[in-house]
Amino acid sequence: MGKLSELLTLAQTRGRALERPYQGELMPREAYELLQLAPGATLVDVRTRAEWDWVGRIPGAVEIEWNQYPGGMRNPHFVAELQRRVDPEALVLFLCRSGVRSIAAATAASDAGYGSCYNILEGFEGDKDVHGRRNTIGGWRRAGLPWHQG
Repeated sequence: MGKLSELLTLAQTRGRALERPYQGELMPREAYELLQLAPGATLVDVRTRAEWDWVGRIPGAVEIEWNQYPGGMRNPHFVAELQRRVDPEALVLFLCRSGVRSIAAATAASDAGYGSCYNILEGFEGDKDVHGRRNTIGGWRRAGLPWHQG
């Protein structure tokens, strides 16, 4: 079994354990490795424009807001934007700040016919620490994976 297959099997096992309606759950480093190994794999960052501008961006990610900024209302055009920008046959990895909005986005994409949807656990910033701050426990940025400011 190759590394790509191992990563997908691990993610699928996690997804089943969490009873997710999409293919699986990846840790940030696994997601990054998968993006390197799987031709055509796409990372969809579903954070807000404010988060991309003020917190950081991931090079090469397709940016589609799940919730619109300002106001926080659900983006009614999310699926249409996804269909316009991401091949439904692609392996698609969804990421948000902490891994919650991306669950909803992966579910919506699966419901829209995308067959290989994965959520990235911990998101870009990770979970809150005991003081309520992010970026100290887990997440894409804390894992030292590629990102840039603004």
